[in-house]
Amino acid sequence: MEEKRILTKESLAKLHQELDDLTINKRREIAAKIKEAREQGDLSENAEYDAAKDEQRDIEARIEELNEIIKNSEVLDESTINFNKVHLGCILTLKDLNNGRETVYQIVSETDVNSRERKISQKSPIGEAATGREIGDVIEINVPAGTFTYRIINIESGK
Repeated sequence: MEEKRILTKESLAKLHQELDDLTINKRREIAAKIKEAREQGDLSENAEYDAAKDEQRDIEARIEELNEIIKNSEVLDESTINFNKVHLGCILTLKDLNNGRETVYQIVSETDVNSRERKISQKSPIGEAATGREIGDVIEINVPAGTFTYRIINIESGK
């Protein structure tokens, strides 16, 4: 049995939207591509048919993956959250005690990670070290590149 994933309402809605798009639109598109490729004749040497079948396999695998994630997820109940501590969905400001730079991250589920937007997983080294901690706490993160030391200087709701 897969472990439960805690997701925000927004994350779950995005997953449902992607699933709907794949099952309704993408399946229809790929069926049309396969039909068109079949009409071209010999399938044994038909690169378009092979590409469409590969795309169909990828889409079906993603649909299966999304169904599993949704089935094994729970929505974060924000009414039970202590906003004085780092938690899923919060925006966290850290000060690097080695160089004095401040960095802002949002703690998100694995499905919402986006390094460009500084959205990091709750299971990332920083996410794990910071979860449950409070403003003023110092955290150390040991990674292959070395040890990084941060002070939590702010925690905000991610909304």
